Order: sequence, then C-alpha cells, then structure tokens
Amino acid sequence: MISVGIFTGYYPDTLEGTIQKAKKHGMSCVQLDLEFKDFDLSQGNITREKANQVRDAFRDANLPITAISAYTNLTHPDQDKRKKNIEYVKEILKFAREFGTPYVVSETGTYNVESDWLYDPINSTEEAYQEFKEIALELAKFAYDHDAVFLIENYVNNIVGSVDQTARLLQEINHPGIGLMLDPTNYFDDSNIDNVDPTIEKIFHVLDDKIKIAHAKDCRRAQNTGEKFGGGSAEHNSFRGAGAVELPAAGLGVLNYPLYIERLKKHHPNIPLIIEHLDEDDIPRAKKYVDGILKDVGA
Repeated sequence: MISVGIFTGYYPDTLEGTIQKAKKHGMSCVQLDLEFKDFDLSQGNITREKANQVRDAFRDANLPITAISAYTNLTHPDQDKRKKNIEYVKEILKFAREFGTPYVVSETGTYNVESDWLYDPINSTEEAYQEFKEIALELAKFAYDHDAVFLIENYVNNIVGSVDQTARLLQEINHPGIGLMLDPTNYFDDSNIDNVDPTIEKIFHVLDDKIKIAHAKDCRRAQNTGEKFGGGSAEHNSFRGAGAVELPAAGLGVLNYPLYIERLKKHHPNIPLIIEHLDEDDIPRAKKYVDGILKDVGA
C-alpha cells in the first residue's frame, strides 16, 4: 500500500507542533525539512544527538521520515557558494542515517544567479552537464561511504530536466549511492504540457529502477511565465513554477493522476508519496484528493 506524507516545512512550528499538525491531517510519513522553531539544524549545526532526537520524536508518533530535503544549487556560478552548497549536502548525507533514512534530496543545479529555479542558456550545454555529473558522482560516493543515498530531483529549468537527460545521468554514473526522487510534474515545459500521458509512460519505462520516493503535486500551462511562490517555510516549499508551466497542488492541474498512481502501484506498491506545493489551509483538500485516487486505483 502506498503511504501518503508531506514535507514538514509546510508546518513551520516546533518539532512537536509540526508532528501534531501532520498527525492531525492524517499523514503516515514525512519528507524532513531541517527547520523547526526549537531546533537549530542549519549548516554546521547538525549533531548526532539532535538528529536522533528528531528521529525518535517522529518514531514515537509513528511518522517515518522517508527522506531529507537538502535543496540547493550545486552548480552555482560563484565557486565559493558552490563549495558551501556541496558541503551542505555532504553534511546532511553524513547524518542521514541518524535521522532515520538513507535518502537525501537535492536539485540538479542552474547557472542562473538570480534563482535556483530559473533557466540559463548555459544549463543546456554539454559542459554544464559534465560539471554537474562530476558533482553528482562525488556526492554518490560520499553518500555510499556514509550508508546513505543521494537522490536527484530533476527540474525542467535546471541542468538535468528531461527524461532522457535524467536517464543519461543515472546510467553514466551507475552507482549505488545515487537514485531518483520521482516527480513527474518536473518534466513538463511548453513542448509537452498539453500531452502529459506519454511523458508519464516514458518516465516509468526509462527510469523505473532508479525511483526511491515519489512526490505529489500538479502541473498546468502558466498564465504568466514569471516565478510564482506560495506558502512554505523554505524556497523549495514555496516555489510554484516558472516559465510556460506552473506547479500547483495535487488535483489543481492536468497531471493524469490515475495513470501516475497506476504506474506507481504496479512498479512501487509500497512507495511513500509526499504531498507538496500548497498552503497549509489547502492540505486537507489535497490529502483527500490523493487518497481518493489511491482508493480508486487500489493502491
């Protein structure tokens, strides 16, 4: 049975307050954002003791931590910022098991200096791909040495965006320390947003064996091409899309959810499905929508 969870960052609160809100909304797991009002888990301040305290609190609440958010621009053009960002992901990978999960998630980078989510022409070059590939391999090896797994989450505006680019990266690295955070909405741009089913089918045909965790948001053609933001304590929680496609909450777009869940059910029947891209007051509706599709599909 597929379990339904949420990013903890949609509940900006203390550790206990976050847990209680997630339980109130009927969540059965979480993706951990390292942000609580009573815990300093910022870069350089993670300890084994803090990680174990967070882990045990979620364990006591019967809310498994499925993955840890470490979203940052790993190919930032400023080399000092890039180095700091890479070290940030390594720090979380080092302590991942102490938090109760091997999985740490980050994006595939952009050369845009204004936003982690905006496109830059350099992103489409072979040089940029090779640069990110080298960083991803370094993180995969580091993860493996610490009994963890570095998960990439592609996005169409970043260096690795399409199904083919994602497949190429994972095939060329081919290391047990790397995997995929699946979010089908991240593959859509102006070329395929009006015909989503073939992309969903291709994702599962080409990338299936790399999928570890899944996300639940939606996609639709944008009314304006600028960056859009909503609620959430961190930028990756508040981002709602940029360019031709916007990324609202589950059930508010054109993603074929029955098809998506059918494929998850067939290939990953016990995978965690993490709700995102929504404001706190919309969580009950989105949870009900996702649960309804899961019941309809029998997942």
